[in-house]
Amino acid sequence: MTDPRLPFQDYYVRIYMEGKYSSSTVSWVGSMQLWLVMSSGLVSGRLYDSGYFYHLIIGGSIIFVFCLFMLSLAQPGEFYQIFLAQGVGAGLGIGLIYVPGIAVVSQYFYRRRTLAMAIVASGSGAGAALQSIMLNKLFQKLGFQTAVRISAAFNAGILCIGILLSRTRLTPAPSRDRNIFRYMKVFLREPQYIAVVMGTFFNLMGLFFPTFFLQLNANEKGIMSENLAFYLLPVLNASTVIGRVLFPMMVPLLGIFNIVIPSVFICVILIFCELTVTSAGGYFVIAVLYGVFWGAYVGMFAPMVGSLAKEDSEIGARMGICFTFNSFGGLIGTPIAGALLTPSFIWWQPTLFAGLSGAAGVICLAASRFWIAREKGSQIA
Repeated sequence: MTDPRLPFQDYYVRIYMEGKYSSSTVSWVGSMQLWLVMSSGLVSGRLYDSGYFYHLIIGGSIIFVFCLFMLSLAQPGEFYQIFLAQGVGAGLGIGLIYVPGIAVVSQYFYRRRTLAMAIVASGSGAGAALQSIMLNKLFQKLGFQTAVRISAAFNAGILCIGILLSRTRLTPAPSRDRNIFRYMKVFLREPQYIAVVMGTFFNLMGLFFPTFFLQLNANEKGIMSENLAFYLLPVLNASTVIGRVLFPMMVPLLGIFNIVIPSVFICVILIFCELTVTSAGGYFVIAVLYGVFWGAYVGMFAPMVGSLAKEDSEIGARMGICFTFNSFGGLIGTPIAGALLTPSFIWWQPTLFAGLSGAAGVICLAASRFWIAREKGSQIA
């Protein structure tokens, strides 16, 4: 429900905001939500390393589900109600769950850690595909409020299952190492870590553009019917599962950076290709390809940051600090793209912004790979 790949942006802009707010303004809901999901990692990552795993996932789940039910009470055209419930509340809830939910997998794997974490992360792609279809159908048949209540109940059940199945394995490291600023001082002296932080900042600023705007793009241009355009996001989401599972299998052979960097580069090319689409088939080709390579990046994003850790007790802190810094890219990226789009829907402007942001991310990640390869004395990085 907090995933920007769900159809809220399109539905809010075209229907629920009743034409009162621009695409840029509406984008603040998803970008604030994304910022809180990522920036909460600074706190949740250290609390996870300190042994508060269950406190985080249970507390975050309660906040998340409660805010979804509050979202169902939001009235048409009332932007502040949606912003508070979905942007702030639900974002904070998922923020408490995100880092612990991914990092706990690392306790059970060493040699295949990246693959294991990517497979777990692939669940969000499958879930987003399912909920995109479900929400689109429910919006049409039952309206926004009932649709959100059904989705909230569904998410509550899934979260309960996840909590019951989650277990920690390792004893928390001694508490004397809990000063986050001490960790930050050490990590930010590493050029490869700084480059990853910068690269993921630019990637979050640009690469979410298709997941927010692809469906709106198709509907606004009138190239396909509204019912057919609804399936663009489910197709993109389902395709991410392929990238999340397939590419991590190659990490032991090629190295994680050698897979992530080309994947992001292809995403940048596909963003620019959106300007050339003139048919429904073209949109679906972009949705499938973007989903595969975007899924590869998202699936290996957290393991890539975690791979820089010198010891397991650092994983939560490294992920949390990195997520906090790059969350600002997610916060400002989509509203900037929405502002560049303008009420006249000038698509080349936000497309150029998103593509150049992603290209900057590629350059930073390539720099990090250079330092890592030099340090390891191997091109498998």
